[in-house]
Amino acid sequence: MSDFDSVLQLAEAGDLIPEHLIISLLMKMMEVLSKENNIVEINGSVNVCGDIHGQLFDLLELFKATNFDINNMGVYLFLGDYVDRGRFSIETFAYLSVLKIKFPTKIFLLRGNHESRQVNQMYGFYNQSITNYGHSGVWSLANEVFDFLPMAALVNDNVFCVHGGLSPKISLIESLSVLNRRKELPSRGPLADICWSDPENILEWHENQRGAGYLFGKPQVDAFCHNNKLEFVARSHQIVDEGFKWYFDNKLCTVWSAPNYMYRFNNKASVLRVENNGYEILYFNECPDELRRIPDDLPLHWFFS
Repeated sequence: MSDFDSVLQLAEAGDLIPEHLIISLLMKMMEVLSKENNIVEINGSVNVCGDIHGQLFDLLELFKATNFDINNMGVYLFLGDYVDRGRFSIETFAYLSVLKIKFPTKIFLLRGNHESRQVNQMYGFYNQSITNYGHSGVWSLANEVFDFLPMAALVNDNVFCVHGGLSPKISLIESLSVLNRRKELPSRGPLADICWSDPENILEWHENQRGAGYLFGKPQVDAFCHNNKLEFVARSHQIVDEGFKWYFDNKLCTVWSAPNYMYRFNNKASVLRVENNGYEILYFNECPDELRRIPDDLPLHWFFS
């Protein structure tokens, strides 16, 4: 059994991953991600997945809902926010990282707003790293990996996928290609915007109450889709009770993949399966308690603040 197969087994069980294995995994991830562009282009049938937020056992439910088969891999695109809030940030990102390394043309991971030092130092990932390893080195190395994550994806040439939303500084998708992504996510600018922005029923761009990114409306989405010959835009970043929501005459959708978010919101979750000739929405619920591991030694304020 290879080291990465060992990590996969440990992560899947929610067990502690030895420090030397997680370091080896993260170093290999930087090598793999360095070969990808800011915008990854994917064709065929693609499972588009929203926020996971350290809810490891719910991620495993996502794979069940999509008939995941490691011996006959489908294509998965994750829209970011792998860490924070949930109790298994390290294991969740480790699990997805092993799949990315083993199947680099089948698993694609984009950057979310929580894949940044200024955010994940506050909402669980940093504290879990300290608890597991006694220092911040794994957290620091993981954030170096996050700096390599692609920013967006184009599926079948007509579906633009991103974590947050649009930016007033990006009217053409190609303009994303020239930006330097390999650094800490800035608080302002186009890279921040696409990770932080949200749709709203407005006509003009407005500053986002989150403190980063913008609010945008139907005119901005219509223009972006027209300029780039898109069918629609898919994003995550906001919890929706039913797990999926359309906006602006089906020109933009939110895909949310963390059921019962933070173990208290009782929301559903979904995966958007994009095909060459259409799409399908697959809904799923949280992992039953009897099938999940729930540690009893982590302070609740890490997750509910």
